[in-house]
Amino acid sequence: MKNNNQKSVCLYFQVHQPYRLSECSFFCDQIDDFFIGPKGYKNEDIFNKVADKCYLPATSLLLDLVKKYPDFKIAFSLSGVFLEQCEQYSKKGSKIIKLFQKLAKTGQVEFLAETYYHSLAFLYSKFEFAEQIKLHQKKIKKLFGITPKIFRNTELIYSNQIAEFIRQMGFKGMLAEGWDTHLKMKSPNHLRIAKKIFLEEKKFKIAEKYRIRKKIEEELPVLLKNYKLSDDIAFRFSNTSWNEHPLFIEKFAHWLTHAEGETINLFMDYETIGEHQWEETGIFDFFKALPKELKNNNIGFHTPSEAIKKLKPIDEYDVHNYLSWADSERDISAWAENDIQKSALEELLNMEKALNPYLKSRKPEIKKIIDNFRKMQTSDHLYYMCTKYWNDGDVHKYFSPYESPYEAYINFMNNLRLLKKNLEKNINLKNKKNA
Repeated sequence: MKNNNQKSVCLYFQVHQPYRLSECSFFCDQIDDFFIGPKGYKNEDIFNKVADKCYLPATSLLLDLVKKYPDFKIAFSLSGVFLEQCEQYSKKGSKIIKLFQKLAKTGQVEFLAETYYHSLAFLYSKFEFAEQIKLHQKKIKKLFGITPKIFRNTELIYSNQIAEFIRQMGFKGMLAEGWDTHLKMKSPNHLRIAKKIFLEEKKFKIAEKYRIRKKIEEELPVLLKNYKLSDDIAFRFSNTSWNEHPLFIEKFAHWLTHAEGETINLFMDYETIGEHQWEETGIFDFFKALPKELKNNNIGFHTPSEAIKKLKPIDEYDVHNYLSWADSERDISAWAENDIQKSALEELLNMEKALNPYLKSRKPEIKKIIDNFRKMQTSDHLYYMCTKYWNDGDVHKYFSPYESPYEAYINFMNNLRLLKKNLEKNINLKNKKNA
């Protein structure tokens, strides 16, 4: 592999919208739909609101830019639960899918793999983790005719163990947070390779079972998010107290021009465009001007796959503990730190074990229970249970439909209790019929 002298931007968006759980009290004996959403936060209403502010106008804008600038490249990771809502809320959702399908046909857009249910499955079940990745690949293939070869884990959660598992599955590359602690004062704007480690026999066999191709690359290339430049857009763009506000496109292009390295990886939530940063902030104009301004500064664009093909890794990315792109700690404390989060994760593990013998069941009732359970694995439910304070705590409150983390936990456990009851009821009926 040879290094390309031209500096390029790898622009990636995470597109995800969770199913919020319906309200369920301790005295609730049954529930018809687990995922309508709590009072005032109905899933369909939220989806339509974000569709109007972000999904429809932002995707239309990017499609126009891709057509206008043949060298403009983008990557997306569309969670399975987001795509399901597009299909479920067909009035706006079908338009969104058609726009992404048009983007796919341009050849300038790459779709990445992730867990279908945007889950933390690797923490409690490697089998479930692999199963959800496979489900996600099938969904992307069905809708866009593409089988993803680059993996992006939920919330960019990464470690040597996860990377080795993904390597054994046969992926060609992976995305991760470029965190200072692991970079050792080096720039994130270079390609790295994942540190190879020993994968115990059980995990190896699971990864091998779900291998996406026979031939495995010797190394797993890793693209690292430049969190400073990414967050300048995603979080600081409309902050009037920021000393660089307003962020004009000329200023941002100047920063990129003088940044060290060959690939500047700008990773962010798609809702940055229009939802987190409202149209009034100028965010649409910023992205509209981005391709031309970077071209004028001799900065190109490449997809993750293109970056991996043309760049030479400079060193290993050695991450022993879990790393993510969330909160100031950049670990998994946003989802798995306090007692209520650990309790919820333990119950998810117990439920996964109970359901495991029935995963191949063709019975509609069982299949519905499995799907509901997997929707409960979506990381957002645990995110709402976070008890952090100050800036990180404010971010968690912004996204949560609950008054407190404890209310989120109680509602989650009540819903899970009823789902277990449904499973037990169906198992008992099956056993009676077989008796």
